[in-house]
Amino acid sequence: MKEILEQNTALQHLAGEMAEVAGYLWQRGWAERNAGNISVNISDLFQDEIPETSAYTSIDLSMAYPKLAGCSFLVTCTGKRMRDLARNPSQNAVIIKMNESGSRYQLIPLKADADTCLPTSELPTHLGIHQMIAERGSDEKVVMHTHTNELVALTHAKEFCNREELNRLLWSMHPETAIFVPEGVGFVPYTVPGSESIAAETTRTLHNHDVAIWEKHGVFAIGKEISATFDLIDILAKSARIYFMCRSANIEPGRFLDAELVELKLLSLKF
Repeated sequence: MKEILEQNTALQHLAGEMAEVAGYLWQRGWAERNAGNISVNISDLFQDEIPETSAYTSIDLSMAYPKLAGCSFLVTCTGKRMRDLARNPSQNAVIIKMNESGSRYQLIPLKADADTCLPTSELPTHLGIHQMIAERGSDEKVVMHTHTNELVALTHAKEFCNREELNRLLWSMHPETAIFVPEGVGFVPYTVPGSESIAAETTRTLHNHDVAIWEKHGVFAIGKEISATFDLIDILAKSARIYFMCRSANIEPGRFLDAELVELKLLSLKF
């Protein structure tokens, strides 16, 4: 079979965008060692269905995702570094093709000479979120997880370990946050990473938000495009940085009035 990247220019572009954003995550210091992972639903990029064949490694899942039956995803590999993904996406990402019951997937390398690599250890969370998106019929395709220093630092303060206070703070630090993240963020209390319990809690949280902040860990975000999903996280991180800059200068950060926040959120309808 011809190399997947060679025969699909749309996938080439997408892999390039994933590599570019991986570089941003590394440059921001949000992807230490092998931290961070990205998955993209690429089912609509293939005119011809990838056949299930013994030529590809097949892996059973611990639970089925029936809404994802037959879907394909471009996923970052476990144990890989974002800085390496930025340089060489074909060696650090893989396509997974779900079977017709959503209970198993096949590993399909982007290039014939690429090393075989397994998808991210956070795959249960990614698949759970993609299933939720399919169930509600919305058009987000991207799931992104990264260790955003500024947002992780906020969750070390008990006062911000709840959705209401966290959003009030983030919205109040910069008007752009209320405009571009009008629904705010969800908050997920600390749970062991990679577990089915954190996958379920994150999926539930992202049903009503585009971003979920994991206590003392990082961020999960969803979006229609890879770059736009990164932008959501970047905007929130800037708000957190402004907060810490004020505090370090012994300035008590101000807060927008409720009426001001309503006015800002109405502006989101123009974008």
